[in-house]
Amino acid sequence: MEAPAAAGRVPAGSRLRERTPNSTHHLPPLPTVRFLRYSLVGAIGTAGHYVLLILLVQAGGANPVLASTAGALVGAIVNYLLNYRFTFASRRRHHESLPRFMAVAAAGMAVNAALLAALVDGFGVHYLAAQVVATLAVLGVTYLANRAWTF
Repeated sequence: MEAPAAAGRVPAGSRLRERTPNSTHHLPPLPTVRFLRYSLVGAIGTAGHYVLLILLVQAGGANPVLASTAGALVGAIVNYLLNYRFTFASRRRHHESLPRFMAVAAAGMAVNAALLAALVDGFGVHYLAAQVVATLAVLGVTYLANRAWTF
């Protein structure tokens, strides 16, 4: 005869598992934690974006809007790979999530380019200051779209 299970414990062999801080069972992150992860991943992608932007403008004499768009593409690739695993732990197949991500990224790039053009060409704002404003504007919108639709 089996000994009775201790209070609060699930008998060995049971399909139910106790949730403890050291448990291997993973709960989805809270929305705030997920947004912080998204922001961290975004910072990594943004670093790649800004490095390419600065190199193209300073060393190559490129137009800031075109250089920013090229940098945004590099950042989007980094962001997709990291967000797929780290932020959203997506189970959606890449052939489903990647086109969705690229659609959101393309919309974000369009908003980024429009804001950058308006600030740099229209108001004479330095391209890096304008890029910071555009980056912050695009962050929230792309997070919401990726959370709801992409992953």
